[in-house]
Amino acid sequence: MGKLLMLRDDDDRRIERLKTRLGAPSKVQVVRSALDLLEARADREERIVRWRHAARLVAASSAEVNREFRPGARRRLQRLA
Repeated sequence: MGKLLMLRDDDDRRIERLKTRLGAPSKVQVVRSALDLLEARADREERIVRWRHAARLVAASSAEVNREFRPGARRRLQRLA
């Protein structure tokens, strides 16, 4: 069974306008579409947090590897061998 949702008059008018603009068959479809977008935004923000964390973890070793590929680094490596 569904749950009742109390809406303010302004929100109801906004949903009705969006229903017309989107060609949605019902108000529920408008709300579901909005929830899908909010979920996608939340998922994206969570991924960004994970990417930033991963980037912080590999930053030091990445900088070290990048130094090896600078001009002249090859000659230094050959001298070490």
